[in-house]
Amino acid sequence: MSHPPIGPHLLGIDGLSRADIVTVLDTADEFAEVSRREIPKVPALRGRTVASVFFEPSTRTRLSFESAAKRLSADTMTFAPATSSLGKGESVRDTVQTLEAMGADCLIVRHRSAGVPRQVTRWVDAVVINAGDGTHEHPTQALLDAMTIRRHLDTVEGIHVAIVGDIAHSRVARSEVLALRTLGAEVTLVGPRTLMPPDVEGWGVAVSADLDAVLATVDVVYLLRMQLERQHEALVPSMREYHERFGLTAARAAALRSETLVMHPGPMNRGIELAGDVPELERSVVLEQVTNGVALRMAVLYLLLGGPREHDKPDTDGESSQETTKR
Repeated sequence: MSHPPIGPHLLGIDGLSRADIVTVLDTADEFAEVSRREIPKVPALRGRTVASVFFEPSTRTRLSFESAAKRLSADTMTFAPATSSLGKGESVRDTVQTLEAMGADCLIVRHRSAGVPRQVTRWVDAVVINAGDGTHEHPTQALLDAMTIRRHLDTVEGIHVAIVGDIAHSRVARSEVLALRTLGAEVTLVGPRTLMPPDVEGWGVAVSADLDAVLATVDVVYLLRMQLERQHEALVPSMREYHERFGLTAARAAALRSETLVMHPGPMNRGIELAGDVPELERSVVLEQVTNGVALRMAVLYLLLGGPREHDKPDTDGESSQETTKR
């Protein structure tokens, strides 16, 4: 059996080559076509079981992975912390080993602590995908964003992206920088000094506290969620001041070049990261990010759990060419 082109797990963008990322994006483009069919489903992962193991709340990522697995005809299992044996003292290790014992071939893990998905790989033989761990990484978000940019601008190489907001506490920002730089983009991080990580000089990107000066030169403005639950730490004077200095106001949005994309990983705080109606503007691709997320996660699941092999390509005719082989 040939080795998968990425894997055996997806724990972060760190470690992926440019060729790896391009393989994922090319495969996702094929699955985007599948998603537009009247019946958006292929049998590529029939007989496999994919478990969502989210120890933190999630709407987009969990449902996106579950939709992706179902469109590939995998069986799905959903772990809900509030109604699980965690409340009885069960450990993370016991939880993931229990799910594997029930037949899970793949565990999609989200946890508030960085490094938990990597630790899970030491406890189970199943494929592990990091769906967000602490402030470390959120690799599939970065990949779906790269997919969205490439589909609009034809390339990521050479473009200028401004990532705006709470960089220090954002796992999305870390994965985003790694993916965009690997693909050849120029990145500028914008925000107050209190929201920059202490090691930002080592990230290989420009840093600015002047959003207006940066916006004039960008192809993409990527707004991060302001983490309201951290406001007790007094990292910014007020949300009103933050919006005035770092929010994409209606005036700033109107001043952007017509081809500049507005992106946000969600969930959005309207009136803080961006003005209330900015997400509805033509240059906003926020909902398209969500749509592309399903195709991108189909590609990740497919590449990690099965293909591609010469006889097992993504089924573009709506019928499976053959059964996939269990890892």
